[in-house]
Amino acid sequence: MYKDFIEEASRLYTDAFEHDKADTSKLVNLYALVSRMRVRSSPRIVESADRVCRVIIETYLSPNKTFRDLPEFLNNDTMDPLREFSNACREELRGRGVP
Repeated sequence: MYKDFIEEASRLYTDAFEHDKADTSKLVNLYALVSRMRVRSSPRIVESADRVCRVIIETYLSPNKTFRDLPEFLNNDTMDPLREFSNACREELRGRGVP
């Protein structure tokens, strides 16, 4: 489930950089994954996933970005909204004994 969320969020985040209008049907799978996490995951995971969704929506609402804009984002966490989510998942899985 976490892998699916990371893949879907990454795809949508990239799409959001290039488009300023979100097709809400594209977001359905992402929100379905978050809802599944609400049932099975810790509050930290869910809160982090919710933040990722907000970043994606905010990115859709921002002006489009180009490859030339990339250096501006490399030096901050804007380029990696999934970092906190991934770290939380790793800690949770280790706590369950999953390497």
